This record gives sequence, structure tokens and C-alpha cells, in this order.
Amino acid sequence: MKRKAGGGHLALGRLKAGKMNQTEAAYAERLRALQHAGEILWHRFEGIKLRLADNTFLTVDFAVMLADGQLEMHDCKGSKAIYTDDARVKMKVAAEMYPFVFRVAYPRSKREGGGWLVEEV
Repeated sequence: MKRKAGGGHLALGRLKAGKMNQTEAAYAERLRALQHAGEILWHRFEGIKLRLADNTFLTVDFAVMLADGQLEMHDCKGSKAIYTDDARVKMKVAAEMYPFVFRVAYPRSKREGGGWLVEEV
């Protein structure tokens, strides 16, 4: 991570397409556990790319199919502080355009009991 003007942190850049960072890998473990428990039927990392406008796309981290067949789009962020305005806007635009539920997942610290905070966009 590097510091950005005004404090806070910026990610050093995305990994190659199809490669998960540590947060995404941890969330994939959570999804595998939910699938094993029967709460979800399927999930795919970077499996769906949504067109928002000319030359503007959103590739969410995980497409997730719930046990009832509903398809959701989940994006993982290391913390709320690194959820950029650009990413936030793209998620909101996509939620207005497509018939999916869009969620953002943040890891909770051990101090907070661990696990994930998952919010609907």
C-alpha cells in the first residue's frame, strides 16, 4: 500500500485478471463454506463483466447464485476506507441497470469478532 494525499492508503494496483488478492481469497473461502452448507449453489471469481456505458465496464469480484436461484454480485474491499468514489458510483449505476442484488463485503477485524460485514449497495 502507498499513502495518498490527505492520508489514507491506495492499493498498489490490481493483480492480473483472474488472480485473487488476499481479501478476495479469504472471501472465496467464505463462499466455499456457504456452498458446502447449501446456502449458495454457485460462485465465480470475476465471472461476469457488466457494460455500464460506452467504454465503461464493471467486473465484480464474485457472481454468487443463492440457493433460491437469485444471482448476486459481490465485491470485496479490504476496508471501507479504500472503497473509492469511482467504485461506489459504478456499483450504484450497475444496481440501477441490472436485475441483480449488488453487495460489498469488508473483512471484520478480530477485535470486532472476525468474519465479514456485507452491505447491499
